Amino acid sequence: MSSDHDHERFFPYDEPYDHQREAIDGIAAALEDDSDVLLEGATGTGKTLAALTPALEHARRTDKTVVITTNVHQQMRQFTEEARAINRQESIRAIVFRGKASMCHIDVGYEECQALRDTTHDLVDAESERADLERRQRELLDESQAGDGEAAEARSAIMDELESVGEELETLREEQSTCDHYYHNLTSDTDDFYAWLYDDVRTPDEVYEYAERQGFCGYELLKDGIDGADLVICNYHHLLDPFVREQFFRWLGRDPEDVIAVFDEAHNVADAARDHARRTLAEPTLERAIDELEGSDDPRADAAQNVLTTILTALRDTYEDALAFGERETVEDDWHDLAIDNDDRRDDLTLSILQNYTGQGVSEDLASAIKLGQALDQQYEDAYKEGETSVRKECPTLQAATFFDAWLDESDESGLYPVVSVRREEGDGDLSGRAELYTAIPDRVTRSLFDDLYATVLMSATLRPFEVTEDVLGLDEPETLAYGPQFPEDRRRTYAVDTPALFSSRRDDEGVQSTVGGVIEDAVRMTPGNTLAFFPSYAEAERYHDRVNVDATRYLDEPGTRAQELRETFTEDDDGVLFTSLWGTLGEGVSYDGDDARTALVVGVPYPYLDERMEAVQAAYETAFDGEEAGWRYAVEIPTVRKTRQAMGRVIRSPEDFGARVLIDRRYTEEAEIEMSEYAVRGTFPPAERAEMIDVDPEKLKFGLLNFYTDMDAYDGDPPAP
Repeated sequence: MSSDHDHERFFPYDEPYDHQREAIDGIAAALEDDSDVLLEGATGTGKTLAALTPALEHARRTDKTVVITTNVHQQMRQFTEEARAINRQESIRAIVFRGKASMCHIDVGYEECQALRDTTHDLVDAESERADLERRQRELLDESQAGDGEAAEARSAIMDELESVGEELETLREEQSTCDHYYHNLTSDTDDFYAWLYDDVRTPDEVYEYAERQGFCGYELLKDGIDGADLVICNYHHLLDPFVREQFFRWLGRDPEDVIAVFDEAHNVADAARDHARRTLAEPTLERAIDELEGSDDPRADAAQNVLTTILTALRDTYEDALAFGERETVEDDWHDLAIDNDDRRDDLTLSILQNYTGQGVSEDLASAIKLGQALDQQYEDAYKEGETSVRKECPTLQAATFFDAWLDESDESGLYPVVSVRREEGDGDLSGRAELYTAIPDRVTRSLFDDLYATVLMSATLRPFEVTEDVLGLDEPETLAYGPQFPEDRRRTYAVDTPALFSSRRDDEGVQSTVGGVIEDAVRMTPGNTLAFFPSYAEAERYHDRVNVDATRYLDEPGTRAQELRETFTEDDDGVLFTSLWGTLGEGVSYDGDDARTALVVGVPYPYLDERMEAVQAAYETAFDGEEAGWRYAVEIPTVRKTRQAMGRVIRSPEDFGARVLIDRRYTEEAEIEMSEYAVRGTFPPAERAEMIDVDPEKLKFGLLNFYTDMDAYDGDPPAP
């Protein structure tokens, strides 16, 4: 390689592709300059190794740790395989880390686990203390039998201590809650486990099974063994959740400035950051807090109960007032957002709280409620440790007071959007409310993270326009690298079909449906194998699933179903068509290799539903990035085109593969750039992708596909009649 440093020892194959070598050298140079990197690479670019090769070399040389993270399960498996390949070439200490919930052997929550660990530590410490006292009393016994009077007196004191420790042990063993798996971690020889762990790159499932056989807690062993790792593979939440991140760096034994982070599928980081930053509190928690305070004789309880009762009443009044005529009847068991924000004053919930409170002061009484909640929470932890309760009780007073203290401080800050939601409860069917502080601009989460880390590599097949990614995530002058499609151009076709523009107002038009349905039928008929059909919503997918008339087996992806099982069934077919939403789980991070899918259809420009949250994001971007046009572009248009590009990338996954991508909507055509420029989206695609788009009339698509697949010699026997 052209770099001065020996990256090649971390590259596990013969040699990188030319573009991959260029990316490796570019990332290596950026790491030397302590710079972040945005890497866009189409399928086949080898992005993972292009990032890991220079990152591991730099980390080895400068005593840092590389963390690679994703939100896609399939990518976790790929990273594990790549790490194993690297380990066979150059020995590295690599750990694949997963959340506690999926690795717990006794299935308890976080708070219960923490209490179990504490009491188990107490048990082990008491056993160790008793062993030390036993040893000392035997030594003193020998000395006293030899005539040493002082030794006899000292032994008597030791025996008193032994009796006390024995009583403590009896209590811990019989009355308090401990964890046998964690106990074995603390008292058994774990050298064999760590030798096995670092002999290869182990998956969390392998760790769980090994630990289960040996009676260990695999999750805690990973936490203890992660210190000193060269490479850690984990989920987004380990870095994007502020609470988890703080602990994660502590487990690593690293300060953030000693970590090089690689984010895969980085076009998803903005949404993931919003999700991890959101804070919510539901009506039942407030009700439990008030009940909890009624049973307290603490002098602070009255003020705490007063302020939380006012808040509960205000929450109920707010969502009742916000429900439009007839809207109550449409609310089901999913959270239903209501508009409470105001342009010229505080939100409706805050106003209701402040207007109806009759105590000494909302902030003062909330502060008092927090202190009382902290005291109660400590009591619950002590009760669980001492075996007085079988589960670790949570403190709703602390949760409610802490949340609304932050609500009053932050709900009018730029980039934070206050939301009240309702849903229908099971059983009585009554409505229940929830307050939420929604983070509209993700750089409130990501900017500080990227500033703290030594360097970050964000990679995806759809990161451009780079300047938008920089703005949204709060990156300062990152290095940018972009690599277009790497596989032979003659083995792919991209068609933009000039059907009527599928605006939401026209989707019910019978003529439009007939035209679009005919294009789908032609595409499926002319495809020698499986077809993927992506729609703006599950409802549209169902509409055309029920409408089109094809000989191929039709598969319908529906919300709430297990998409992975559907995918496996679909790919076992050789003449099927899968109807799904582009906003579902089958549009990205999932490979359809070879015959799994030959043609991908994107029907319409799949703009998301502009609900209150999306409008809040758009408004926040308008404020942050100077104007209405920026708000629409940053919040809606670019994420939509990225989703479209991800769907297009589901086919043609190797140099030997071939396939067609079909965009069914006039807004994708070149002519739309002139005739309906306000709605055209072709210009949002990168130049190389635009250059490959072939505009066709609806009735001509079948001939284009026929010619292409005939050139690929893809039909068994005679091709279908156009």
